[in-house]
Amino acid sequence: MIDREIIKIASNTKNHGVLDNYTHFSKLKNSICGDIVKIYLIVEKDIITNFKYECESCIYCQASTSLLSRNAKNKTFEKINNFANQANKSFDRSVNSFDKEWKEFNKIMSKNNISRKDCLLLPIKTMLDALNNQPL
Repeated sequence: MIDREIIKIASNTKNHGVLDNYTHFSKLKNSICGDIVKIYLIVEKDIITNFKYECESCIYCQASTSLLSRNAKNKTFEKINNFANQANKSFDRSVNSFDKEWKEFNKIMSKNNISRKDCLLLPIKTMLDALNNQPL
């Protein structure tokens, strides 16, 4: 059964859509299940100033992407990389330990959802891929 919190988070589609004037973009596909995430970013001076996304994915991936789109804005590359490291380790711990500014991810990234780990991490991998791509 899907957790109500996952559905609630995924239903926030405020940042769903396309950015025409993006500086960074990536599209990744989960080879296991076929989930697809597209992320469009506007980055100014190593800070994400705008974040839009499109998903063809399960509810877990949608929730993670929605949460990421809201929390990554106004963050530096360094903070994004620190968060990505925390997210990768979050499924191995019994206690959630995201930094305060990322604490909402404790709701979805935990041992309880380890079977959906790839779904939950795909948006983060896509964002990192976009940031590592050379700007236009």
